[in-house]
Amino acid sequence: MSRPAVNIHGTAIVIGTCGLLFVGPSGSGKSSLAFSCLVQARREGLFSALISDDQVFVSLNAGRIVAQAPASIAGLMELRGSGIIETEILSPALLDYAVLPVDLRNSERLPAEGEDFELFEGALLPLLRIPTTVADPLAVLSAFIPFNGKPLSGGNSSPLLRRF
Repeated sequence: MSRPAVNIHGTAIVIGTCGLLFVGPSGSGKSSLAFSCLVQARREGLFSALISDDQVFVSLNAGRIVAQAPASIAGLMELRGSGIIETEILSPALLDYAVLPVDLRNSERLPAEGEDFELFEGALLPLLRIPTTVADPLAVLSAFIPFNGKPLSGGNSSPLLRRF
């Protein structure tokens, strides 16, 4: 079953074969965290590419969530305070997780287990929260997401408890 695309305010990237949608209000750090992940993934030897920044067309196709860049901004990414850059793009691409930047001063110490982010009716992504001030966001995400089949930092397969 297909559904027409919905325009979501967010930034979508691919690392390895994993699609990530950074969500949150304007100015919350979505693009900066996504860009940091793209750069660090490349340093780790992983494939990484932008799907779309600021606006992401999201649709449901055969039970999978697909993200695509609007043609007018394809390959462009805003780094707040620095300017707009061009970067490698992969669009359309599948999404696997939603990532919410959080301000540690205003958030719970531990998030609720099994959180989902609803894009629209029938379209849910598992939600991960990441501090906006973290030095290496990809390292934090890799504790919960197996990029290319394994976490970058090792550990077991439980998303709640990792051993390092």
